[in-house]
Amino acid sequence: MKFSMTTVKIIAALLIVALFGAVHLIAPNFLPEIFELLKRGDIVETAEYIKSYGELAVIFSFLLTLFVNALGFPPAIIFSTANTLIFGIFWGIVISVAAETVGVTISFLLLRFFFRDSAEKLISKSKFLSSIDNYSSEKGFQVMLIARMVPYLPSGVLNAVGALSALSLRDYVLSSFIGKFPSTGIEAIIGHDAILQEEDPTRIIVVIIFTVILIAWAWRHQKKIQR
Repeated sequence: MKFSMTTVKIIAALLIVALFGAVHLIAPNFLPEIFELLKRGDIVETAEYIKSYGELAVIFSFLLTLFVNALGFPPAIIFSTANTLIFGIFWGIVISVAAETVGVTISFLLLRFFFRDSAEKLISKSKFLSSIDNYSSEKGFQVMLIARMVPYLPSGVLNAVGALSALSLRDYVLSSFIGKFPSTGIEAIIGHDAILQEEDPTRIIVVIIFTVILIAWAWRHQKKIQR
């Protein structure tokens, strides 16, 4: 039996709702606690809450950071900074970048699945939008890479722009992963130092140098693929 794409989308949406319903049935207090935590946006409180999971704190932090980035709000700096307070600067940034990349990828896949068809119909009616769409296919990697590198830029906006454009999944994941190193690293270090009243500019310099190396590799790799 064949299903229309609309039916498939409805089923997918219901499955997502069912997943949240199942979580609520298994742990009734979990989702209310998380949403209250997200609403307050207190970094120190968030760090203490994550630490309360003991040996599972790394896994819980990864999943929580992933969820927030898939959702697109609140600002990821809350969780990247909390991770540095719990796991240290290096591992805090590594965990945050990995979780954020997975989170924005899930958001990209869901948004593209549910809305790209509608976007294509709208784009096909406009030469201007079509030219932008073609540009996103050819130069989307560079644009997304630069956008992800900008600290404090809302992740949800970039998720939506990437998903509704012709940017390939590979280019989106790679540009997001590399671009998040400087933005997440700088945000996390500034937040970490502000809370603990520390100051060490060499850490930001190291993040920038590492990012330049990654960008150089990615740009070279991208050029090889386009040949």
